[in-house]
Amino acid sequence: MKALFVSMCCWATASSFQLTTHVTSIRPSTHHRPQSGRCTKRDDIGRIMARRSASHHLSNQENDNTDNQHHGCRRQLLQTVATLLLTPILPATANALQDNKEVPTNQAATSAGRKGCRTDTNPSRTLVECRGELRQFNKDERLSGVSATANGVSTSAVRNPSRFSPPWTYFTETSDSKVAWRSLVDAVRRVDANIEIVELTDDYLHATIPTEYPPGLTYDDIEFIIRPEDNVVLYRSVSRSSVFVYPVQQPVSDKNSNLKRLQKIRNALGWDEMGMSQGGSNRI
Repeated sequence: MKALFVSMCCWATASSFQLTTHVTSIRPSTHHRPQSGRCTKRDDIGRIMARRSASHHLSNQENDNTDNQHHGCRRQLLQTVATLLLTPILPATANALQDNKEVPTNQAATSAGRKGCRTDTNPSRTLVECRGELRQFNKDERLSGVSATANGVSTSAVRNPSRFSPPWTYFTETSDSKVAWRSLVDAVRRVDANIEIVELTDDYLHATIPTEYPPGLTYDDIEFIIRPEDNVVLYRSVSRSSVFVYPVQQPVSDKNSNLKRLQKIRNALGWDEMGMSQGGSNRI
């Protein structure tokens, strides 16, 4: 850009110099005297004064033309430079805004590692709601893990230790898997008056409950699977929605509400954990 600016300045200066040279070349000479006739001193003085006046007028006109040309060239040069500077910026900004709308939500930083998400953004916060993480959407019919961009815990979150919680064993209370399963269903129903079981089979349970914190969001999804051959129960409790407040890179904490709800259910059953207990998050 700097090279272009210098090149255009040189062009404007060269054009001005050529115009000045041309005008000077056609200016009447003050040393020319007519050869015919006889001139008096008064005639000579008159001619000299007339020539000086014409020369002065032509010089002023030349200066005015040169100044006007300089101003015109300068104005045109500035307009050209401004156009060159702004042209790549304005379309890029417009394209960036358009591209931002077209980027799939599951590729955005606020929903990394999640599935079936919808994002709502305003200048103060970003709200992400994901519904594609239930077992029914997994081909292997396993429980999903928990992304670092979500609140909750899961026995499948082996790649994210901060969201991992160990399986439960019911063997301390009963060796009958059917009895254990009925006990678990009853404990889930009693844990909170607002909980609702939306799917129940012989080995799978899916319940929803309004998100406790942050308030005003959607629901927490709670899932259980029983494995009679191993005498264990696997689970997952995750908030569908996550809130991000600039410049925080992680979602606003659920204050461990998902983990505490699971612990309340397990304590009511008297079952043990098969591993180190999840201590929960200390995030805000």
